[in-house]
Amino acid sequence: MSLTCVAGLGVSGTAVAKVLAAHGERVVVVEAAEGERQLAAAAELARLGVETRFGEMALPEGVTRLVTTGWAPHHPLVAAALAAEVDVVGEVELAWRLRPAQAAPWLALTGTNGKTTAVRMLTSILLAAGRRAVAVGNVGVPVVRAVAEPYDVLAVELSSFQLHWSGTLAPHAAAVLNVAPDHIDWHGSMEEYAAAKGRVYERAGTVIFNADDPEATRLAAPYPGAVGFTLRVPKRGEIGVVEDLLVDRAFVTDPVEGAEELATLDDVRPFAPHNVANALAAAALARSLGVPSEAVARGLRDFVPDPHRLSHVDRIGEVDYIDDSKATNPHAAAAALASYSSIVWVAGGQLKGADVDDLVRQAAPRLRGAVVLGADRVTIAEAIARHAPDVPVVDIADRDTGVMERVVTEAARLASPGDTVLLSPAGASLDMFAGYPARGEAFARAVRELRLRRERDR
Repeated sequence: MSLTCVAGLGVSGTAVAKVLAAHGERVVVVEAAEGERQLAAAAELARLGVETRFGEMALPEGVTRLVTTGWAPHHPLVAAALAAEVDVVGEVELAWRLRPAQAAPWLALTGTNGKTTAVRMLTSILLAAGRRAVAVGNVGVPVVRAVAEPYDVLAVELSSFQLHWSGTLAPHAAAVLNVAPDHIDWHGSMEEYAAAKGRVYERAGTVIFNADDPEATRLAAPYPGAVGFTLRVPKRGEIGVVEDLLVDRAFVTDPVEGAEELATLDDVRPFAPHNVANALAAAALARSLGVPSEAVARGLRDFVPDPHRLSHVDRIGEVDYIDDSKATNPHAAAAALASYSSIVWVAGGQLKGADVDDLVRQAAPRLRGAVVLGADRVTIAEAIARHAPDVPVVDIADRDTGVMERVVTEAARLASPGDTVLLSPAGASLDMFAGYPARGEAFARAVRELRLRRERDR
């Protein structure tokens, strides 16, 4: 009997081990951490006949397949498997291979930013059309578990890590939202990162791309009939915006002379240019499956945004406080900064080697002040000094758990009526917080405390 090694006891790795055990396969899981959660997962898998090896990064003897759940090619275990010519696949690729006959079609999307929002918009549209649909993949629900369920369609969010290890998947349609430098340490170069994103197109029935994003446009160029989405008036074969309408000139009977209204800008929430682009991508994917226009509008109206994505926390003294903690790289922060006209920017964290000069240069006319914190705060402060020297910057060196109260207090001091205090860090959060949700929650708590202080002082 063949032996499969599963790398990691996370959500995807545990799901893979359970599914393979149910298929009667021999499975060994390799896990570096021996925490409470991992031990509990290992105990559950042991009841299914799955062995877990903690702390051991050696390739099990006799292994014929390695399923990696985000581990990089240069990881010693993965590198050993590749050197031994073991079949190395990701959880998504395994799910594609295991899908049953007459399986639900996949609508796949990827991008540096906006993936989760777009895939949830897509799922809402599909549900509005009466399709049994679920968001899977990088959004949190393992694809390997979903493929066996009786869904009509899967809305699949794919990371560059997942696409790197996916060699045969062929979605009904695939979209690339945008491509900007990220995860270079994992892929080795920007070229390799972009190439991983482009793999989503290789066997897709319909190729959908952001016609306003140069790299997404380049990746789609080899595919005749690719459908672009744009914030401009759409050309033939595109989906775009005409005045306050989202308009389809691709999935219509006559794309030369005809067009169909899909929704209005008021249907997109929260409204911001990059969110309109997400809505257009979701609409294009749904339309590729024949979803009617009224379902697009209804699905967008029904969509409930996830927390920490341009979430409006409060309005205090004619100043809005916005939590966009999910902006963990400069490209995401650029989209948020472009959404407001007068900003006190809360930024910082772990830039992971990313350059912020272009981000600050583009945002400079909108900046009224900045508060920087975290590991790479000085890099951001220096970029502001170069490109917006008249913008006051408060440098918060503290890293204690209550630091966000001081951050919000300083931001409020810099803000004037009509300004937006925007937490859009452009960096990861793990230098100070358990994750970007914890960072956003700390910001929201500090804003609520600011309101209480203001009310007590009246």
